[in-house]
Amino acid sequence: MTVPELKRFCRAFPHAVEDDHGDPWNFLVYSVAGRKFAYFKTSAPERWRFSVRVTPDRFIELTDVPGVKPARYRGRFHWITIVDVARFPPGYLRELVGASYERALGAAGRARQRAIRAPT
Repeated sequence: MTVPELKRFCRAFPHAVEDDHGDPWNFLVYSVAGRKFAYFKTSAPERWRFSVRVTPDRFIELTDVPGVKPARYRGRFHWITIVDVARFPPGYLRELVGASYERALGAAGRARQRAIRAPT
């Protein structure tokens, strides 16, 4: 999966918001109901490294995989960074992003969750 494909995938979730945090932060953040579920680093030397939140079990599993490491400053909250998304299995990547989206949405209030999940 390429970076543009992954960006489109993240934007496709219901009520997902893409927010570009320029200098000095340099992040492209994806959130739902005010909660982050994924982000890209947009400045060198880590340009287009992708981070997503995972469960504690997956965190332990994934940080042993080459090219995956704990996210800087957020690793203690079970965020991982995938160094090169093109080398990561696309199906597994979609699964991780979907689970992170659901976790972020689950942190919203019930009324907000119902509104987002309601068919349009």
